Amino acid sequence: VDTQPPVAGPRPGEAAVPALQAELEAARAAATENLDKFLRAKAETENVRRRAENDVANAHKYAIERFALEMLAVRDSLERARGVETQTPEPMGEKILEGLDLTLTLMDSAFQKFGLTMIDPQKGERFDPERHQAMSTEESHELAPNQVLATVQKGCLLNNRLLRPALVIVAKTAAAGAANPPAA
Repeated sequence: VDTQPPVAGPRPGEAAVPALQAELEAARAAATENLDKFLRAKAETENVRRRAENDVANAHKYAIERFALEMLAVRDSLERARGVETQTPEPMGEKILEGLDLTLTLMDSAFQKFGLTMIDPQKGERFDPERHQAMSTEESHELAPNQVLATVQKGCLLNNRLLRPALVIVAKTAAAGAANPPAA
């Protein structure tokens, strides 16, 4: 039988406890860092997926842009033809104008179905640089500055995005001498 008193000192395996605690803390820190990296990667993947969905939706929404620009030129020509006075006999001239009106109505209906909206600023409407392009300015006694005097060419929106600005003539303040001509 062993009669010696127990030796005061580290018990077997006690020296390894601080090393194991340090190792455990290091593993916890690595796990936290890896979880953070995972969550960031997951969020980035979600953002890429959303961006791709938006790109596809916009591609579908604006796919007809080039075609629409070409059709606007056709519509402009039809409107110009509608504005020309004909020298043809009365019944035939009326039929031509009626046909042009019907064609323009059909074209406008097709435009509407595909999200095309015409921009047709009227005289006196405020000049909007987001939708109008000023071709020139003219002095005006009847309109305030920065109002549309005339529309040279209609503009167009494709699903509320500007496809072509309306070309307009804008009023400017009349010169002071022009308003009151000198007496002779």
